[in-house]
Amino acid sequence: MRRTIKVCQVPDWIDWPGARQVAQLRRTRTIDGRKTVEVVYLITSLDARQTSPVDLADLIQSHWGIENRLHWVRDVTFDEDRHQFHTGYGPAVMATLRNTAISLHRLAGAVSIATALRRHSRDPLRPLQLITQPRQNP
Repeated sequence: MRRTIKVCQVPDWIDWPGARQVAQLRRTRTIDGRKTVEVVYLITSLDARQTSPVDLADLIQSHWGIENRLHWVRDVTFDEDRHQFHTGYGPAVMATLRNTAISLHRLAGAVSIATALRRHSRDPLRPLQLITQPRQNP
């Protein structure tokens, strides 16, 4: 995959609170001989003194790596797309609980969240230990 980024200061006529730079990130990749190009536009509160275009591209890549890692676990391991909470605060509460469970397992050293969930589901005291003593439960 090839990534290119173009960054410029936000023009005065753009009325976006806190915006300092705008960027265009272009991702080009070839899969099975087919070339695809994805173009993403970004707005950031970081100015040119705080981050270079290369650093900004690295920040974006690391953000999406974290984002994809979390959402993949929620979608696949917790089967989040099929849950029954669709209204009110239910979806946000359940997402928070799932994120908390994922974070606790990772803090405890779990490599596979699915394996950790199975392991903890067999012993009703294990999840309580994970909450009260997360570093002692690999």
